[in-house]
Amino acid sequence: MLSIIDYDAGNTFNVIKAFKHLGIEVQLTDEPEKIMKSSGLILPGVGAFGPAMATLEKKGLIGVIKKVVLDNKIPLLGICLGMQLLFEKSSEYGSHEGLGLIPGEVGLIPEKGDLKVPQMGWNENQLKKNETDFAFIADEYTYFVHSYYAVCDKQYLISTVDYGVEIPAMVQNKNIFGTQFHPEKSGAVGLKILKTFSEKVVRQ
Repeated sequence: MLSIIDYDAGNTFNVIKAFKHLGIEVQLTDEPEKIMKSSGLILPGVGAFGPAMATLEKKGLIGVIKKVVLDNKIPLLGICLGMQLLFEKSSEYGSHEGLGLIPGEVGLIPEKGDLKVPQMGWNENQLKKNETDFAFIADEYTYFVHSYYAVCDKQYLISTVDYGVEIPAMVQNKNIFGTQFHPEKSGAVGLKILKTFSEKVVRQ
């Protein structure tokens, strides 16, 4: 079963609602035993990087997530802050270590011209990886709400958006995926992303 990790920092209601709309069974849990038995993981997130990592540590979930993803090769999808947590570190309100599942760092979006921070609203995805199950995201608009963004090597990019700088919108490192945008708020294309990810879980 797909497990949505419950660590008090996620927009879990809308994520669960999106999966139910697709007819996909999910469970919201912070229990290590259930997470270890999952066929796939969703790491949602709304809020700040440091407190989110602190909560994961307090709940004893950091090692569990790494074991499931790295040792058992179970697919994981990080959403918004959940995607940022996949990287090595963040400079949001100090320096904080992340999960280190994707090489790269998270920093503040620079203000340029009329573009205000946070980025809030719809933006157009530019496909960066042709050989992907998510190629349908090319030229599609998805919904963003964030002030920080990931900086990583292009090999991990599925898509990016332009917001004065090139912002990774969807990333992948093997069985680890992340969306900076909210698929649960991105209409039909967002639902298709969740459906496609769930199909990858079934194929494991």
